[in-house]
This record gives sequence, C-alpha cells and structure tokens, in this order.
Amino acid sequence: MILDKVNYPKDLKELNIKEKKQLAEELRQEILNVVSKNGGHLASNLGVVELTIALYSILDLPKDKVIWDVGHQSYVHKLLTGRKDKFNTLRKFNGLAGFTRVDESIYDAFDTGHSSTSISAALGMARARDILGTNEKVVAIIGDGALTGGMAMEALNDAGISKTNLIVILNDNGMSISPNTGGMSRFLSRLRTKKGYIESNNKIRNLVIKTPIIGKGIYKGVTRIKNGIKSLFISNMYFESIGFKYLGPVNGHNIEDLEKIFKRAMNIEGPILIHVITKKGKGYKFAEENPNKYHGVSSFDLEKGVETKDKYDYSRVMGEKLLSLAKKDKKIVAITAAMEEGTGLVEFCNKYPNRFFDVEIAEQHALTMAAGMAAAGLKPVIPIYSSFLQRGYDQLVHDIALQKLPVVICVDRAGVVGNDGETHQGVLDLSYLNTIPNMNVMAPKDFEELRMMLEFAVNLGKPIAIRYPRGGESNYKFNKHNTISYGKAELLKKGEHITIVAIGKMVSYAMQVAELLEKDNISVEVVNARFSKPFDKGMIRKSIEKTNFLVTMEDNDIHGGFGESLDSELNYTCKTLNLGYPDEFIKHGTVAEIEKKYGLDVNSIYEYIKKEYNSVK
Repeated sequence: MILDKVNYPKDLKELNIKEKKQLAEELRQEILNVVSKNGGHLASNLGVVELTIALYSILDLPKDKVIWDVGHQSYVHKLLTGRKDKFNTLRKFNGLAGFTRVDESIYDAFDTGHSSTSISAALGMARARDILGTNEKVVAIIGDGALTGGMAMEALNDAGISKTNLIVILNDNGMSISPNTGGMSRFLSRLRTKKGYIESNNKIRNLVIKTPIIGKGIYKGVTRIKNGIKSLFISNMYFESIGFKYLGPVNGHNIEDLEKIFKRAMNIEGPILIHVITKKGKGYKFAEENPNKYHGVSSFDLEKGVETKDKYDYSRVMGEKLLSLAKKDKKIVAITAAMEEGTGLVEFCNKYPNRFFDVEIAEQHALTMAAGMAAAGLKPVIPIYSSFLQRGYDQLVHDIALQKLPVVICVDRAGVVGNDGETHQGVLDLSYLNTIPNMNVMAPKDFEELRMMLEFAVNLGKPIAIRYPRGGESNYKFNKHNTISYGKAELLKKGEHITIVAIGKMVSYAMQVAELLEKDNISVEVVNARFSKPFDKGMIRKSIEKTNFLVTMEDNDIHGGFGESLDSELNYTCKTLNLGYPDEFIKHGTVAEIEKKYGLDVNSIYEYIKKEYNSVK
C-alpha cells in the first residue's frame, strides 16, 4: 500500500502521479473504514482527497500554514500529518478530534469548528508574517457554503485591498449542510460553467506581450476592452473586482491539474483565489448520490450505507409542533441558517415554502431579519444550534431584546452534544442568555413540555429562547404536565430534607436521584424550574426555607448559569450545591462519557449529594 509509505507531507514529494492516484483511493477507503465505525463527517472529507494530496505535495509543511474552514473536512489532513496510526481513535474519548486542534499537532495551524473563519485567520497570519519578516505561504481553504457567511465576506473585502500574499482555495461542491441557496450560490454556479475562459485569456496575454516593440502597449490598450468582454463571461468579475487574482475553475479530483495551478499560484504576488470544483462524497456511491445525508453520520454498514431510521428527537418534536401551530396561525414563519434538516424544518419548508426562509450560514442576519419580521407583525421562530447562536449575541441584545421584539429562538443542541467536541458543546447559552435584559429563557423536561413551551412562546409577545438537548428524551417518564404560566416553576415531588431545582434535561436526572436518596431515608423535594429567566422565586424560596439544603442542576457552565442566578437573586444562607459543567472547554466523547467525567450522571450526582448531606446532617 502507498499509504504505508506516507506519514508526513514531505513523503508525498517522492511519489509520482500514478502513486498519488492510488494513494487517493487508499485514503478514501481508510476514511470510510473509520467513519463507518466511529461516525463523523464523511461526504466533505471524501470530496477533498485529491485537493489535499496536491496541495501538500507543493507546500512546505509545517512551515507553510493551512487553515481549513470549519475543519470537518480535515481527515485527509490528519492522515497525512503523522496521525495515521491514531486515526482509528477519531472522535473517541481521549482520541483524535474531528476538527483541527493546535494542541493535537504542529500541522494544525488554527483551531476550527465553526464556518467562515478561515480567511480572517489566514489574513492575520499573513500580516504577522509580513511584519515579522518570515516567508511562509499561508493558505485558507473554504467551502462555497461557508463563503456565504458574513465573516468570510468581510475577510475577502479586507484581504482584497491588502496586497498581502495570501492564497484562498474555494472548495466548491455546491453544499454546506443543507444544499446551498442564495445569490453567492448562483454566482458560483455561473463561474463553474466558464472553465475555459481563464486559461484562454492567459494564452492570449502571453502571446500578445511577446510581440516585439508593440506587444505590451497592445496589451495595455485592450485591457479595458478585455474587462468589458470578461464581464459577459463572468458575472461582475466579483473576486477580481475586490482585489483577488482569480484562478480556475479547476477539477478538484485531477491531481495533475491541481498541482499545476497551485504551483502557479505560489509565484503570484498579492491575494489569490483558486476556484476548485469537487464532488462531495466522491468515491462512495451512497454519499455521492445523497451528500446531505452523509454530511455527518453515526456508525453504519459500509455495504448497505446509512440506513434511514425513524429518529424521534427534540428537533423533530419542535418541527412537528411548529407545523401544527403554523396551520392555525398564518403569522408564524420559520427561519434557518443552512440547517433545515438538522433543526427539524423540512416538513415546514415543504408545507409552507412562502413562510420558510433559509438564509445560509448567516446567523447574525437571520436574527436581525427575524427582528424585522417581528417588528412588522409576524411571529418568527428561528431554531439555531446553541454553539452557533453564540455568533449572534449582538443581534440578540441590540436588535431583539432591546426592542422587546417577540422573536422565538429555539436553542437546539443545548448542553453537551458529544463527539464534535469543544466548538460544538452547547454549555454557554444559559449563561449568556441570562445576562440579556428583556430576554426570557425556558427549557423543557421532555418532549411534551417542549410542545407546550413552543405554543406558549409564539403567543407570549416577548423575546424568548427555548433550549433543548440533542437527541431523544430520557427514559424517565413524567406522569404530570401542569399548564405553563409565565415565570412559574412546577413542583414535581414534595420532600423535607433537600430541595433540588433542576432545569431542562436535568429534571429527569433529578427525579432519578431523588428516588435513590429516598432509599437512604433522605426526603427530596424536586422543582422543575421551567424558566431560567425569570425563575419562580416564590416557589423556590418556600422550598428552601423548609429544607435548608439546595441543589441546582443544569447542563450548562456553572459560571453565570441557572444556579448562580438563583444564588445571587435569592441571597440565601443554606447549604448549596450548584451542579453543572466547570469553566473549561469540554473535549469530545459520548455524552455518557462526558457526564461521567464531570460527575453529572445520575449515580455520580446521587453519591455526591448523599455525601454532602451526611456531612452537615
């Protein structure tokens, strides 16, 4: 196997084209073997195999710097940078991360996980290089989906006028997580059809300039005419008009063509954009035919492919309930930032296409657009993953909460999400949402309470966020669901010795812990907070006065979270235990492994509370 001989990028320089083509197939097979067992991002990685081989054959790594936008397509990069023997630990607890991490390898130039950041980071590194007087190449690789993000457009604008040596590789596969829509997508579609234009233009330029005496004069004289003609071929000449030298499009699966264009780019001064056309899922039939389905996968059978399961999770419950509410209320609209399927909005899109808006990877725009809709009398509902919502904090503050606009934010993937690691864990949203004036925050204990909360929220007439976890509900079954009243908690179980106030998914844990403590003759009162803001001061204070022992439980960072909010506002003096995640970034692993590590599984919580209770009894 060729892969046996390749451990680092320098080894690629010893291979001929035939060997590199064989290596590409071996890399694909290795990725398929590991991802089918461990889960992960499949289609995107299969699509960049040749691109990575060609680029790393030309660059001098790790001296040169490569920043992979999002980073979920860096599996080939990991295999070629000294991590081949550990690749079977990908996304496992204490194993390789699913994204680039600077603490994992010297070849990882920048931590990644969210989209549209690569050009900004690369431009920063390029400018640092210029100031420090070094000479490394800096390359950003960004997908066409990520290019729709506002941050990427801001970076392109700055880089274009910088005259800094920077290479941006546009990996154009027509996909983000859901298929791309919007103006940039249409623009790139037009560019893909003009493959021959750039090459023919260069041949004409070289021929004319070589003409004795008058060659350069003729070339300068026809430049204005050329630009006019070019605008007919390439709409608006967007990239060149903002200062980039545009090269391509080039076939992203032809190693020879890729190496030629990369070599050429290394000798051009200033910012360069190389337009590479790839096929997401390349080399695996199932992924090629359905790249959206194979974007992120759990373990699966390679021969059969990913089997569609009737997954019933919080996202689907939200989508179904929103659909039923929209049937009765024509003012309800749904907004997504390229996450139509992930947030449960597929059926809403199909049923009400005129009331559904996919704004691409643009969370800030999505939130302010929702504010505008609310200001004009609509009822916008916008589901966003917790870690992605962080990108729209300013919009939450200034455009929604300040104006008290009735936008419903469904905070999907709240709490620990597992194998995607630090950049995707949703353990900060309670903390930052609690700090925003006029913002209301809820979290359901189960599916039925989510349905109730969504109906309550769309009719509240105030800014409100509903946070819920990834996946399904707990095995614990609740036998009561009291009507939701603004700012009111729900008393689930009466007790005498300990008060547990839990929120969201932790309510089911609280009930299970209470049952275990009861066997030790410790009587526990359990309160389902429902609201993190405003919380039910009256019910909680009354319970604490009885038990004089408070435990708060949340799947959020303790700092600034629900428990600390109670501590500061109620100002009680009883024994208090605030349970949640510590002030650190939580690495990848299964949810169960992470909860066990941080003492937030049912048995660990039970043992900890019992120990603390007995110490003060």
